[in-house]
Amino acid sequence: MFHKNIKLVLTALIVGLSVWQFAEGNIGNGIMYLLLSSVFVFLYFKNEMILLAFLRLRKQDFVGAKSWLDKIKNPEGALVTKQQGYYNYLNGLMVSQTNMNEAEKYFRKAEKLGLSMNADMAMVKLNLAGVAMTKNRKREAETLLAEAKKLDKHNMLGDQIKMMQQQMKRAGAPRQQFTRGGRGGRMR
Repeated sequence: MFHKNIKLVLTALIVGLSVWQFAEGNIGNGIMYLLLSSVFVFLYFKNEMILLAFLRLRKQDFVGAKSWLDKIKNPEGALVTKQQGYYNYLNGLMVSQTNMNEAEKYFRKAEKLGLSMNADMAMVKLNLAGVAMTKNRKREAETLLAEAKKLDKHNMLGDQIKMMQQQMKRAGAPRQQFTRGGRGGRMR
């Protein structure tokens, strides 16, 4: 993995080489070098390790995804802000299976840093709502669910949001109390 500044320097050098090739009359070489420089520009905005971790995660290979993410040694220095958000988002998804407190920290950080796609941010809000619900913070969970529903413009998470709302209703439903007395008791 190259540091983000090294990617910019490589891009500048390759663009300079491309300009030199154009000046020499080698148009084909100049175009090829411009296309090569676009790869480094793409990798500046989309980190290669995060992309590989996403591919592993799509195959439900959490160990493989974690190994790709662990190759990023200093996320604050090596990644652009949105990439740091995705780094924390992916770590939160993997940790949410075992440790809800740590997952909440990752999701909060991803929410603060921001993600480039609304569907991903909706997923963060949905996971945070699930954490809040398990910790009996109903009002916060309702707010997060409303935000997730607003961000989910293509209704990709509609079923999960409805299911969580139903679980919240069941958890918040008042229990019927019976007085002591006869066999069936009376409701108060």
